[in-house]
Amino acid sequence: MVTFSHTDEGTDEAVWAASGLAAIAELPLAPQALAGMRFVVLAAHPDDETLGAGGLLAQLHTLEADVDVVLCTAGEGSHPHSITVSQDQLATTRVNEFGAALAALGHAGNWSYLGLPDGGLAGHVTEITAGLREALGRHGGPPEQLVIVAPYRADGHTDHNALGEAAAQAALHGGHALLEYPIWYWLWATPAHPEWKSWVRFPLDRAAQEAKAAAMGAHASQVLPLSPQPGDEALLSAEFLRHFDRPFETFAWTPSASVASAPHSSADAERIFDEVHSASEDPWKYTTSWYERRKRALTLAALPQEHYRSGLEIGCSIGTLSLDLADRCTSLLAVDASSTALEHAAARLAPFPGVATRQLTLPGEWPDGTFDLVVVSEVGYYLSPAELMLLLDRIEASLEPGGTLLLCHWRHPVAGWELDGETAHTLVRDRLRWAAAGLYRERDFVLETLVAPRDSTSPEP
Repeated sequence: MVTFSHTDEGTDEAVWAASGLAAIAELPLAPQALAGMRFVVLAAHPDDETLGAGGLLAQLHTLEADVDVVLCTAGEGSHPHSITVSQDQLATTRVNEFGAALAALGHAGNWSYLGLPDGGLAGHVTEITAGLREALGRHGGPPEQLVIVAPYRADGHTDHNALGEAAAQAALHGGHALLEYPIWYWLWATPAHPEWKSWVRFPLDRAAQEAKAAAMGAHASQVLPLSPQPGDEALLSAEFLRHFDRPFETFAWTPSASVASAPHSSADAERIFDEVHSASEDPWKYTTSWYERRKRALTLAALPQEHYRSGLEIGCSIGTLSLDLADRCTSLLAVDASSTALEHAAARLAPFPGVATRQLTLPGEWPDGTFDLVVVSEVGYYLSPAELMLLLDRIEASLEPGGTLLLCHWRHPVAGWELDGETAHTLVRDRLRWAAAGLYRERDFVLETLVAPRDSTSPEP
């Protein structure tokens, strides 16, 4: 068992920077920021959430993800030798600081407090499990779309270890994914330790780093002295805090049991996406997220032609992009595997007589007719490589000479599926070898338009 004190000199951040950070920065990207996934974040004490996952929380707020945070203790035992502040006073202070920190991270009001004793979580696993179950129960949808974020179960602090182990058991039995954030590990471990080499990293943009710094400042009782009196010294030294100034956060990642067992295929699509859309009318926040609205605007701007005769949208979901495509197409067929999603899409598209919706599980099923526009947005990674090749065969046979194929996909790993967006685009390019009309790539998505070859008799658009 690891033993340490917060007053230990430990491993300086300069040691990590010299020997380990370059390797950590090359760890695979964490797949926890996926649109449509939901999160329950556990903290043993106020400040754990900010130290270990503050940047993640800030960027989940930007993505408008559904997040619940559960605080287990008030951390009232942080200054046991103080003669100026009682444990009850410190408990009140620290819970208030926790609320202020979450507000700085964009999650004001999205938290609950279990009121368990600081230093005693190992004896309160039943209460932890009940509180976690209650938080998990506030989220609908399939269990593999729900991520538990908790302290690393081998962090070395008895409360962190107990909470991490309880979270791991809940994730295993509930079929949820698990992200474990280390805190004290960075103090007692060294770059020679093997554990971190199997972890994943979560890059932080500038806004997330600034939000994390503001949240850390809200925990004044931990980063500043309570008073000049002995026993009131700052708990977290400036040297220790440097471990958490990195432009990324690091997690031990365990995919859900259902995801880990085998990749999904298109045969699973109808069941999975019916479950997702039954839990929420807008599970990916297409109608409210600035990220989604901005991506749609860029998608429409990327179309090389002002107007199309006949469009096919593959994987239309609830029809938000379809609504915009309807203005650019004389006729548009919007298809999806989920009948539940199509009910919402049909209602949204009812005012447009040139638009039809149809439930099809592609590529095994395929509509009749030809098209001069095919849109494949956030669909490619839900197919196996063989299924994607069949889809391209279908598109090649149905897209008119000179027609437009538009592809748009999330660039990060997609838990439970074989492909990711970048790989799907590469496979499409290599298979079709069509002329590119445009390519746009940013941190979170890639947007690409390809043009089907013309024959000698094909008219110009």
